[in-house]
Amino acid sequence: MTTRLESRIDQGTGRKPADIVLRGGRFFDLVTGELVASDIAICGDTIVGTCEAYDGAEVIDITGRIVVPGFIDTHLHIESSLVTPHEFDRCVLPYGVTTAICDPHEIANVIGTEGIQFFLDSSEQTIMDIRVQLSSCVPATHLETAGADLPIERLLPFRDHPKVIGLAEFMNFPGVIHKDPICIAKLEAFQGGHIDGHAPLLSGLGLNGYLSAGIRTEHEATTAEEALEKIRKGMHILVREGSVSKDLHALMPIITERLSPFLALCTDDRNPLDIAEEGHLDYMIRTAIAHGVEPLAIYRAASISAARAFGLRDRGLVAPGWRADLVVLDSLENCKAQMVFSAGRRVTPELFETRQPVEPVGLDSVKARSIRSADFLVPVKTEELPVIGVLPGKIITEHRRYRLPSAGNQTTVDLARDIIKVAVIERHGKNGNHANGFVQGFGLKKGAIASTVGHDSHNICVVGVSEEDMALAANRLSDIRGGFVVVEDGKVTGEIALPIAGLMSLEPFETVRDTLHDLRQAAYALGTTLAEPFLQVAFLPLPVIPHLKISDRGMVDVDAFSLLD
Repeated sequence: MTTRLESRIDQGTGRKPADIVLRGGRFFDLVTGELVASDIAICGDTIVGTCEAYDGAEVIDITGRIVVPGFIDTHLHIESSLVTPHEFDRCVLPYGVTTAICDPHEIANVIGTEGIQFFLDSSEQTIMDIRVQLSSCVPATHLETAGADLPIERLLPFRDHPKVIGLAEFMNFPGVIHKDPICIAKLEAFQGGHIDGHAPLLSGLGLNGYLSAGIRTEHEATTAEEALEKIRKGMHILVREGSVSKDLHALMPIITERLSPFLALCTDDRNPLDIAEEGHLDYMIRTAIAHGVEPLAIYRAASISAARAFGLRDRGLVAPGWRADLVVLDSLENCKAQMVFSAGRRVTPELFETRQPVEPVGLDSVKARSIRSADFLVPVKTEELPVIGVLPGKIITEHRRYRLPSAGNQTTVDLARDIIKVAVIERHGKNGNHANGFVQGFGLKKGAIASTVGHDSHNICVVGVSEEDMALAANRLSDIRGGFVVVEDGKVTGEIALPIAGLMSLEPFETVRDTLHDLRQAAYALGTTLAEPFLQVAFLPLPVIPHLKISDRGMVDVDAFSLLD
């Protein structure tokens, strides 16, 4: 009986017809930068021939088209796409993303190891290759109440799973630099393996100490200067362009042929509506080329450089012996997928029907107490109050201070300066904590928006002008088992249910996409001009984590503050 390896050799040498032959097109050689006219022969899940003529059991005419390696999204949280891994697979794979490296950090912060197991089970069924990094920061900070706690002992049973790459983004970089014992235990356990980074603005001696822990990749660089320092110090930069965090334009100066071996692309994250309107990694590629980036540099970053950064040695080139993850394009500049192959399988709607379903988890994760409008009242203070400053297109926010108006003995919103209320409500059923504050830059003139997607601990976050509307929005989240809610003048004007851990829908991605469109319109009716108001709400709880002061020498001091300090 002929083995799979022997079949590959037979088909590669031309002794036997290949399973599939792509004929009449050219492939983009990411080594030389040439467009090479060639047949491409595939046996099973592997490319077995290029630069020669082949016969095949199936011959596909791709005349006039260009073949590139499948794209690799090197950092994302599939939960933040608001759909299950199965629906993410069906949504994104047709755009040419054949590998996704995910960190189930969001669901892990809600339901712990059950969430990680859900992702691992799903990754064994999806058509695209979903790889999992083990969430390193659950909880993300002791200043919040998460739904779970994952010390190293709870991560180790997953370490050797075939879909696990390593330790996910190590967000607690002050903990690394100051040698927190919990951080050290996790880092020690993954020495010699892949450890993903997360160190925004860190530089100098602090960055050196962080990298000395064996951390090799970084998606938080937001300027070319920051990225260059990190590249010089051995990091692989993951250029990010998602629904909220948009760093592609700022980092275009470093996307060059010389630096491309040290670059990759990531979304961190994109929702189905943005994918439908713009695309996924293909959007990043054509945008970069339109702004003058060399095609060789950006296509390397999208595939071979990404694969090497994460130790995926079997993919990233159109060459014999490499995994047959292929995208057939109309042109390098347009980057529109005409055909996609995942492990040698042509992606069609019927292919997704071969997957086995995975039972959803975390369906009863919203355990918040009932909220009253009076819970959002803020007593008058004579001094300036802290205000979260929203920066459109970024997940980082500013720590601002203002004297705010009052009515009676209560501090009120200040619509003239675009300052409204924000509250975080514990929803894991642990302590019922509730914190009120103020936010600037949302643009709301009325109503309220609430979400159970609240990074990183995923408590309820609600912003609004009216305390009554804020209470209605928050309580409605419990009724629908999590999601997003928009309220205007005492009525729910838009909502989407996300019952899987309060993060993901049970519906097809098309339904989520269409509902997000309606939700966006409901939010715009309140006055907001933010492109992604719901994800902006989701990231507002981040200022509750330690406020980090980075010195001129790149060292980190921690100054903890709350919404109302």
